[in-house]
Amino acid sequence: MSKDKEGQHGVQSLEIGIDILRVITQGHRSMMLKDIAAAADMPASKVHRYMVSLVRAGLVDQDPMTSRYDLGPFALTVGLVAVDRLDRIGLGLTAIAELRDEINETTALAVWSDNGAVIVRSERPYRPITVNVVTGTALNTLTSASGRVFAAWLPKSTVNPLIAKDLLTAGLPLEVRSAVAVEKMLATVRQRGVAAVTDYHLVPGVAAVAAPVFNAQGEITLSLLAIGVKSMIDLSLDGEVVRSLKRTAQALSARLGYEGCAN
Repeated sequence: MSKDKEGQHGVQSLEIGIDILRVITQGHRSMMLKDIAAAADMPASKVHRYMVSLVRAGLVDQDPMTSRYDLGPFALTVGLVAVDRLDRIGLGLTAIAELRDEINETTALAVWSDNGAVIVRSERPYRPITVNVVTGTALNTLTSASGRVFAAWLPKSTVNPLIAKDLLTAGLPLEVRSAVAVEKMLATVRQRGVAAVTDYHLVPGVAAVAAPVFNAQGEITLSLLAIGVKSMIDLSLDGEVVRSLKRTAQALSARLGYEGCAN
């Protein structure tokens, strides 16, 4: 076999070893050799040969008491380094650009700061009438879509001080004029998996919907938004905009290592 052809085909034994590692990872607990072999659809004798090398490399560890196999210390190191090197903002910018192309609405990326949600970047749609979103815009916790999303999934100790401050604001929508109403609203956001605001009180005529993005630890780390003119954007839960937004947020969460179930 020529070197070029060998390079195209890769190293089969390495790919088999990775398949075995994938089985162990997806098992979510330590596994017996026979169970690994069955899941990998390989003879146990063949899997055992690979396990010897994987143990030596530190990618797999075997419990001497139970003979069960699990991921080893080097596998943990690789995973932690991979998570640390993930550029959540860079991935988020790609996600909102692709979402904009899909739904042809203004899209935006928001992060949480000490003062609440903040817009990091937005993408304008390919249409004459659009909603412009300024980078660095601070969003109200109770009345903005992203603010509500972060409030729904961040620890109460983080968001309660901002919520208490916002409750003093005049002219709040009915659904957020009391602490009881706010808690009910946030429960609805968690149940639906998105927060929609059909008439942002600071900018009349603008509607927005936001979805959470989670990291490998199951913590909310970003918010993706779709924004449009109230009379022109469909924010129904089964509409294209919300379905595409949720799908994009879920895909980005998975890219960041989140394994939980999304609504």
